[in-house]
Amino acid sequence: MNKPGKRSKQGSLNSTLKTLGKRKREIELSRQALREKERMVATLMSNLDGMVYRCRNDAHWTMEFVSEGCHRLTGYHPEELLLNSRISYDQIRHPDDRQRARDEIDASLAAKRRFFVEYRIQCRDGATKWVWERGAGVTDDGDKVLTLEGFIEDITERKLSTQALQQAERSFRSIFENATEGIFQTLPDGRYLNINPALARIYGYDSPAELIASIGDIQHQRYIDPTRRDDFMRLMQEHDVVTNFVSEIRRKDNDQIWISENARAVRDEAGNLLFYEGTVEDVTESKLNQEKLVYLANHDPVTNLPNRLLMNDRLRQMMLSAQRKRSIVAVVLVDLDHFKLINDTFGHNRGDQLLQTMAHRMLACLRENDTVARLGGDEFVLLLSGEGRGEAMSQAAQRVLNVIARPSQIEGRELSVSCSLGISIFPRDGRDVQTLLRNADTAMYKAKELGRNNFQFYSPEMNAVITERLELQTALRVAVENEQFVLLYQPKVDLISGQIAGMEALLRVKDPAGGLLQPQNFIRLAEESGLILPIGEWVMREACTFNKSLQDRGLPAMRIAINLSARQLTRYDLVRAVEQALRNAGLPAEYLELELTESMVMHEPENVIATLGQLEALGVQLSIDDFGTGYSSLSYLKRFPVANLKIDQSFVRELGQDDNASSIVKAVISLGHSLGMKVIAEGVETREQMTFLMENRCDGMQGFLFSRPLSADEFITLLERESRGTDQYSILRQLCSSLGDQSSLQFTGSITGN
Repeated sequence: MNKPGKRSKQGSLNSTLKTLGKRKREIELSRQALREKERMVATLMSNLDGMVYRCRNDAHWTMEFVSEGCHRLTGYHPEELLLNSRISYDQIRHPDDRQRARDEIDASLAAKRRFFVEYRIQCRDGATKWVWERGAGVTDDGDKVLTLEGFIEDITERKLSTQALQQAERSFRSIFENATEGIFQTLPDGRYLNINPALARIYGYDSPAELIASIGDIQHQRYIDPTRRDDFMRLMQEHDVVTNFVSEIRRKDNDQIWISENARAVRDEAGNLLFYEGTVEDVTESKLNQEKLVYLANHDPVTNLPNRLLMNDRLRQMMLSAQRKRSIVAVVLVDLDHFKLINDTFGHNRGDQLLQTMAHRMLACLRENDTVARLGGDEFVLLLSGEGRGEAMSQAAQRVLNVIARPSQIEGRELSVSCSLGISIFPRDGRDVQTLLRNADTAMYKAKELGRNNFQFYSPEMNAVITERLELQTALRVAVENEQFVLLYQPKVDLISGQIAGMEALLRVKDPAGGLLQPQNFIRLAEESGLILPIGEWVMREACTFNKSLQDRGLPAMRIAINLSARQLTRYDLVRAVEQALRNAGLPAEYLELELTESMVMHEPENVIATLGQLEALGVQLSIDDFGTGYSSLSYLKRFPVANLKIDQSFVRELGQDDNASSIVKAVISLGHSLGMKVIAEGVETREQMTFLMENRCDGMQGFLFSRPLSADEFITLLERESRGTDQYSILRQLCSSLGDQSSLQFTGSITGN
């Protein structure tokens, strides 16, 4: 058995061993926990999106510890930065940011506070990154900073996003500040939250602040029509948006302009209305241009009167009103007489001035509720409402006739025109626009047929006249296309020799029903329709060809006279046409005579003189027809290269019956001779007329006393008989021999000098 002392020592030893074992286990557990903590810290550091570091507070900030995140951040491994073995972190900082970053960190350390700094680094692969560094200094007991500990993370994406956002904000701010369109935010009650300078300028304010401070009630302070704001609000409430909302508003200086708004409602996530925002554009110019276009579309550009489109609309409105009131409307078609001649002679500029003058006169002599419109050319329409009696309409028409007939001073020249009026009445003469206008046009042509410068009311019987006119115009066009014309030839007789001394070519149109149409039936229509130009060319060609054929037969050479129209003289290359007709026929120019009326040559005489001079230079002889029926200026007459004056048959017809006619004929003969011209009388039908002309030494004559107009074959036969001395003019020679003093009446020569 053991001794007690020995057992006691053994127990103490066991106890000590147990204690040591327990302590050893605790130490091992502590080591395991420490290793686990180190592992956890290492894992955390390696998983951090950035770099944990500790560096000395020296000139190079020598790294003592760098986490694994260094490689992902910079491209360098931690061991390359530890103790600056390969490169110092300070060298990785971007050169442009290096000193700034150090200054900011030093300032924070000196102030004993944590530091936060952003800067750029240059990675191993050359890429540049933005980083954010935060940390603090570790001090000794004397507060001396020994080391720095901190964390550096990559903020490149965030930095670029921020920069992009800042750039976008700057761009949007620039757009907001520099936009030409006004931009606004307003509360629903009309108060402004925010506006840009453009909106202030549009409204006439020096700055946005001034506009915001000045406007508290948009509806009544800005809108000319306050209800437009109500319309704006209604659209917003219904659609949360308005587009191209045009309104007239008042500027600061009270000028009125037009604006176009585009706006939308801005709401929060709960759908509550926050404000309205949108744009404003000054559309005054485009609005005025639009109104101008509308005006131009509805008004005549020369006279500014309503045109056909607006006239039609007004007439419809007046007819509706007349139906309600059981009243009438008068449609008066006004056509200026012979305006084409004035326009052709004096030019379109003077013609337009004359139209403007006539428009003003008609407006002045009618009531304000009446309408004066221009259809085009020289046609106007008057719309007269509320006239209950024909007398009142007649008085209105007569006023128009009177004011139109007054002479007008246009560019220092006095011009006079008359007009012809046709009147139709709603509802008697038609119940629609076209019928009323057509019937007024019919009445107007009736007024022209009755001598112009008068007015006529429409009657159903007039339709037959218009139908006939349309048929005649159609027949004329067909005649031009198919050359369905005939020339007749009337001899001109020398009153001294008694011989045929010339001929006048007279135009006729073949009537489809048979026979020939006389000039009085178609010449005016040909003039008005412009068909006179191709007709005139045909006459010139045919007359020259016929005269050349007479000479080719060996018959006595003589001149052939043709009549010119005003259009041929003023709006036509007359000289070229004459040259061509003579050349094609082979006829010498001295055997062609052109007859012009007195009124034709007195319109724009300076231009006429130039044309006549060119014709004279060709060798063509010129005559003035119907002399004495118009107004002549002797100062111009003596300058015209005219060889003959023809006394109008209206004076010849009255010889021996009217002393005034006899005096006029004597005066014309004396005037012609004093100007070195030959004088020919036309329309001679009696021996008494012939005797008077011979006694007063008229040079020649033509008329039914000697011969009616003859066909080409008949005229040839006449010339052949005369050449044999067996013609009817032997009677004329016998008659002349019995008139008295043979010395003064014997036949010693001819007009042509042949």
